[in-house]
Amino acid sequence: MDNLLGEFMGTLILVVFGCGVCANLTLSCSKGSGGGWICISSGWALAVLFGVFTSIALGAPQADINPAVTFAKTLAGVYTGVQAVATMAAQMLGGIVGAALVWLIYLPHWAITESQPAKLGIFSTAPAIRNLGANLLCEVILTFLLVFLIWATFNKANGPLAPGYGPYMVAMLIWALGVSLGGPTGYAMNPARDLGPRIAHAILPIAGKGGSDWGYAWVPVVGPMLGAVLAYVVASAVHMI
Repeated sequence: MDNLLGEFMGTLILVVFGCGVCANLTLSCSKGSGGGWICISSGWALAVLFGVFTSIALGAPQADINPAVTFAKTLAGVYTGVQAVATMAAQMLGGIVGAALVWLIYLPHWAITESQPAKLGIFSTAPAIRNLGANLLCEVILTFLLVFLIWATFNKANGPLAPGYGPYMVAMLIWALGVSLGGPTGYAMNPARDLGPRIAHAILPIAGKGGSDWGYAWVPVVGPMLGAVLAYVVASAVHMI
C-alpha cells in the first residue's frame, strides 16, 4: 500500500508540531512558556496543515492522518477493511514516533518541570472538568463536526478546489474547532494524536513523569470513532457523500 509511508510521516509531522506547541508553552524555561490557548489551537492547525502536505507528498492522496477520518471513509467505501487497519496502524506509529521526537527536542526541560499532569498534557488530552460521560459526548460531537465539515468543504457543490487549497481549509477547520469548542476536553478528535503520544509517554524515560491516565485514555479513542460513524450516517442521509 503506497499510502502507508505518507500516513506515517504525515501523522508524525502532525504530532511533532502539535505536541511541540504544547511543550513550548508548558515546560519550564521554554521560551514559549505561558502562551495561551490561541497558541495551542494555532499550533495544532498548522500541525494539520503540514502533516497533510507531507502525507500527500509521500504518496497518501487521502492524507487522513487520523484513524477516525479513515474509519469514516471506510464506511463510505474509500478503503477495504484491510487497508483501513493498515492505515490506522501507520498513523498510530507516526504518533508514537512524533511524540518521541518532541521528548528529545525538549530533553533538558523535563527534569526541571515539576508538574506531572503538565508533562502528560503535552502528550495527550485531559478534560477541564472530569466527567467521562460529558467528555465522551464532547469528543463525539467535535469529531462529527470535523468529519462532516471535511465532507462539506470538499463537496462538489462548492466547486473544485485549487491544488493545495484543501489542506488550508482543513487547517482552518481545526483552528475553528479549537478556538470555539476545544475548552472542555482539549479536542483530541484523533485516536492517533492522543493514544500514540500517550503510549510514548508511558514507554519513554521522561524525567519526573507520572502515570499516563489510562482511565481516561479510552475517551479520546472511542469518542472520535463514534463521531466518525455519526458523521457518515448524517452525511449519507443528506446526500453529501
